[in-house]
Amino acid sequence: MKKEKVILYLEVLFAVIVWGASFIATKLGVQEVSPITVVWLRFGMGVIILGIAVAARKEFALPAKNEWGYFALLGFLGITWHQWLQSTGLITAQASTTAWIVATTPIFMALLGWLILKEKLSWGQSAGIALAALGVLLVVSNGELKNIFSSRFGTPGDYLIMISALNWAIFSALSRRGLKTHPAARMMFYVMVFGWLFSSIAFFAGNNWNDIPNLSLNGWIGIIFLGVFCSGLAYIAWYDALQALPASQVGAFLYLEPLVAVVVASAILAEPITWVSLLGGAIILLGVYLVNRN
Repeated sequence: MKKEKVILYLEVLFAVIVWGASFIATKLGVQEVSPITVVWLRFGMGVIILGIAVAARKEFALPAKNEWGYFALLGFLGITWHQWLQSTGLITAQASTTAWIVATTPIFMALLGWLILKEKLSWGQSAGIALAALGVLLVVSNGELKNIFSSRFGTPGDYLIMISALNWAIFSALSRRGLKTHPAARMMFYVMVFGWLFSSIAFFAGNNWNDIPNLSLNGWIGIIFLGVFCSGLAYIAWYDALQALPASQVGAFLYLEPLVAVVVASAILAEPITWVSLLGGAIILLGVYLVNRN
């Protein structure tokens, strides 16, 4: 294997490990400040990192007039709304559970294609969707499937995380248009700028700057990790690899993300690693594989 290819695979692995740990860093942040403060600080840093990368690569160019509304919509859906859902959800949801639920995003993409674009689902894909749903029920109920129809099923945060997975599927589908005409890093820069601006409105309207002095050293470490690594360097590494390697090879690394989250959540947040979580997660990943294998 060529040295350049090894470096690209390491970049992908770096991005996936960082994103897996992002759920833990976010949970640490929302224990000290409001979710919108976490989002505002995180993507303020991310905009700077991505902006420097785009400028250094001489890829910077203003969007066309007819694209401003499009990127504003993507910014709201993919940054402001999506990250608020996840940050708020993580107040009550476990970081490991969150990672497993987020892993179902490809399932929602397949369902959207079936419902809206009338794309056909094979028997294997249908089975994958059913398996992934079963895996989520196992993870969220902690193996107590009898509680599915009771008030003890999941937490409010689990439901917000599920909405965020659906939202990311919608965002991903809408993003395809922009990726046809813009380099990925530049497009994400536009999306992040608009998302940060929308979050700024909520941040200042709610006087959330008063939250910032409440951040401890650990809180700041979590926020800086989210901003510099998760919203900056990881995106750069991911898209570098995506431009040079087959998308299927790069995408396969995403199966590692929830596993990273489970291990890091256990080490830092003392969340238990249970057989139910691992079994449910394995069923989710099998379902996602069946949906995507074509």
